[in-house]
Amino acid sequence: MDRDFQNAHDRNFDGGYRRQTGKRAVTDYGSSLVQWMRNREPRYKGTSKIEMERPSQSYIADMLPPIAKPHKPADAIPAKHLHSSLNKARHAVNVVKWTPEGRRLLTGSYSGEFTLWNGTAFNFETIMQAHDVAIRTVVYSHNEDWLISACNDGVIKYWQPNFNNVKAIQGHDDHPIRGMAFSPNDTKFVTASDDATLKIFDFAGGVEESILTGHNWDAKSVDWHPSKGLLVSGSKDHQVKLWDPRTGRCLTTLHGHKNTLTRTLFEPLRGQLLATCGRDSVARIFDLRMMRDVCLIRGHEKEVSTLTWHPFHTCLLSTGGNDGSIFHYLLNEPNTPPNTSTSIPPYDSADPVNAPAQTVYPAHRVQHAHDAPVWSLDWHPLGHILASGSNDRVTRFWTRARPGETDCFNDRWHIGEAAAEIQGTWQKRAGGFSNREEEEQEMEDEANGLIDQTMPSKQSILPGLPGLTQPSSLNDGTSVGGAQKPLPPSGDFSFPPPIPPPGGIPGFDPERFAELLASGQLPPPPPLGAHGQGPPPLPPNFDFSKFPPGMIPPGFPPLGVIPPPMPPNAVVNGLPGLGPGESGGGGGAGSVRRRGPLPSQQESLREEQKRGKYRPVR
Repeated sequence: MDRDFQNAHDRNFDGGYRRQTGKRAVTDYGSSLVQWMRNREPRYKGTSKIEMERPSQSYIADMLPPIAKPHKPADAIPAKHLHSSLNKARHAVNVVKWTPEGRRLLTGSYSGEFTLWNGTAFNFETIMQAHDVAIRTVVYSHNEDWLISACNDGVIKYWQPNFNNVKAIQGHDDHPIRGMAFSPNDTKFVTASDDATLKIFDFAGGVEESILTGHNWDAKSVDWHPSKGLLVSGSKDHQVKLWDPRTGRCLTTLHGHKNTLTRTLFEPLRGQLLATCGRDSVARIFDLRMMRDVCLIRGHEKEVSTLTWHPFHTCLLSTGGNDGSIFHYLLNEPNTPPNTSTSIPPYDSADPVNAPAQTVYPAHRVQHAHDAPVWSLDWHPLGHILASGSNDRVTRFWTRARPGETDCFNDRWHIGEAAAEIQGTWQKRAGGFSNREEEEQEMEDEANGLIDQTMPSKQSILPGLPGLTQPSSLNDGTSVGGAQKPLPPSGDFSFPPPIPPPGGIPGFDPERFAELLASGQLPPPPPLGAHGQGPPPLPPNFDFSKFPPGMIPPGFPPLGVIPPPMPPNAVVNGLPGLGPGESGGGGGAGSVRRRGPLPSQQESLREEQKRGKYRPVR
């Protein structure tokens, strides 16, 4: 009560009712990790001494991370909805990607924006304009030092972990880039585009090294083996191809899909399995040792738009469909529905080469996860949270159910809004109120962001002069829209002619001026001097007395007095964006205008607290 009274009498308070914000739910994995690290034992000593979890709420404090249960992938299935995050300006979410340390989630939207969400409270942190068009793919390097992104224009941008744009190259000419992947040592990366080609680039130089051709239609996906020199690509021609990145030769073609491939992904731990999905509503698991499909993933009624492997469990696969559903599969458990014949894996058959693939059905279904196609799925590095991005413009977070929780299996995400309202697990009015509360909370987080990382869609070359683009002569040939060469020195600056005032110069007689020029009493207009530094001096025999009176505009110096050229290190006062000591065209890197360092979040938080903000515990 005292805190609210103090906030109401804040000097910056503009009156009106201030809504008390509720406490935001936080998913903290610290306690479970600490308990596991304290009680774990080496694998050669057998199982852990920690008591097994039981379906009771008293065991919530004893939950362990997925890495502590390598033989229990079912415990890592994300069946519970955590949070739905949405921007104030909503756009389709094309890609979601966790940062390597797992503290934030990065999303790329159809509008070309990067949005960062907190990884524990799932609130908005910052937003920036990364590309001019829709972002299609984002990938981190294995050493966690770099991030590359690609868009619909075929532009590839290099980013540092603090999202400083270092370089931009034109990867594919005016064709969307659908997939990218780093090599195991991060020296190369490969791209797949709608021009039906794959391209391998040298990362350090940003130079194209080779072009892989062989697909007959758009290349929709590409991946690099986690430990070998092997590439896989999926195309609109229904084919999955394996490539040698050294020679650019197609090693083999895997057939099986009957429609466009949407995703091809190697298993990240061992690299022995390859998962593919397409618009034929099925996904397939290929064994690279046998060069054939060993599992047929069924369950989706419409196209399978994306899939992802669990970071620790090699047999846990998650898929997203065009109907907004998210299914989770355990490859070692077929989960055959009733009245359906059970198939055996090819490994257990007498003829593994010719045996049919085993059919696997979902171990868990989230039928109403999104209202539109799911474009991207990505696991948290610890494997306890799954993030999904969809065409319904919402980013959602999913996690495993806690011991003793059963309501999450009968919520609106699993059985739909109508059935959940009948069972009493969801109310339509309360649901609308909850969505409104979430939207207001995200808008408040965006308004109270401590660091403003908003960037213009197109950066101007002259600091402080918006709308000026870069001359073609200054393009370095390897960057587009990114880092470019500095401006020429101020000594090469050419002075434009003065702009006459509206209505002409007062007292100026055009007919009299034409007569003087025709009679030769006035010299012709002089050419520009050397290096464009101004006009040369007038002839010494020029008679200024013959110049008619009233032709000198007011405010100009008298004729015959030529203003001196601007010195190279002069300060241009009066131009917006150029303060004292700053020049728009400096001759070196030291004179280029640079943005000052942003304050840290701790300092900004202290300043906001001094102003009376951020006092309630959130």
